[in-house]
Amino acid sequence: MIRFILSILLLLTALLILFPAPEYHLWLLAVIAGEYCWVLALAALIVLASGRREDKAFITGTIISAIAFFIFILPIFQASRISGKLSGNLDKVFLVKAKRGIGKPFSIAKFFAKTSEADHFQHTYIKYTDTSLTLDFYPSKIKSNRRPCVIVIHGGSWSSGDSQQLPELNSLLATNGYNVASINYRMAPMWKSPAPVEDVENALKYLRSHAAELSIDTNQFVLLGRSAGAQIALVAGYTLKNQHIAGVIDFYGPADMVWGYAAPSNPLIMDSRKVMERYLGGTYSSVPKQYVNSSPLSFVDASVPPTLIIHGKNDALVAYEHSRRLNQKLQQAGVPHYWLRLPWATHGFDYNINGPGGQLSTYAVLRFMDDLVRK
Repeated sequence: MIRFILSILLLLTALLILFPAPEYHLWLLAVIAGEYCWVLALAALIVLASGRREDKAFITGTIISAIAFFIFILPIFQASRISGKLSGNLDKVFLVKAKRGIGKPFSIAKFFAKTSEADHFQHTYIKYTDTSLTLDFYPSKIKSNRRPCVIVIHGGSWSSGDSQQLPELNSLLATNGYNVASINYRMAPMWKSPAPVEDVENALKYLRSHAAELSIDTNQFVLLGRSAGAQIALVAGYTLKNQHIAGVIDFYGPADMVWGYAAPSNPLIMDSRKVMERYLGGTYSSVPKQYVNSSPLSFVDASVPPTLIIHGKNDALVAYEHSRRLNQKLQQAGVPHYWLRLPWATHGFDYNINGPGGQLSTYAVLRFMDDLVRK
């Protein structure tokens, strides 16, 4: 009976790879199911190999655990398929072939890799009358000349999170020769949009004014944001018209705030309308201009910088539709961009930088950076 119950639990967990999570805690489990799938596949194999044939539920448990096993290994096969085409697809979009040293987009061996932590230093980049803001600066480990700088903007529904969120990519970027500035910004409900965009602008001013001591190439800033941070990065990249912003990297960000308010997320996951109202200062009917002016789609034209979009199809917090709409608008405007689509992944999949989605997204970010630098 225990084997049968374990089989059922594994299958229910595996289904989170196929379908969006219906509840907040199950969303957290979905991150594990998709990005630690090999661990759960091994657990399914152990259950599959256990038990006694004379047990009444032996055959049923065997079938269920076998189904769970095959679902758990699905992200590995999907990641391998995407990996085989990813480099060539990026070559076509950015017309620059991958240089040696970036590595493969996906490898099973990387499941067991360790990411070394790079040194970082805190700087206060702006002092307002009511608050001061800091950034964590990760200097490039390649010391030849001035290096590009990635400004990282954390997620957290515009009301939580900080610059220490998911630092592994920051260290990896520094190891690969890029400066990284992971910023804190003013958050809701105390501060409303466009305060965070103003903070990004002030971070740019600070980094440019200290470029000599920080060894920053001021012509090659890239904005990278996750979730709410991606919305901030996209709006900043598209509206500041700053010639020093070379590109924008969007990890599962809301791109159409008007549509997002009209089609809210599952309330068992997140009350997305309440989140948006806190950030934008009211409902859509009361402050419609705030929603329009906070939608990256509103500002897409041929002048916006190259963009990398990364989104999991099973995202239960920020709908996949946001990225489809942004991709379509960028296509229509003729903006160089690439949309990395991960069919098994959910919101925050890059929590494990060595999982299937973590590996592919990291490769895409490194390729995107390399393409911009070499151009």
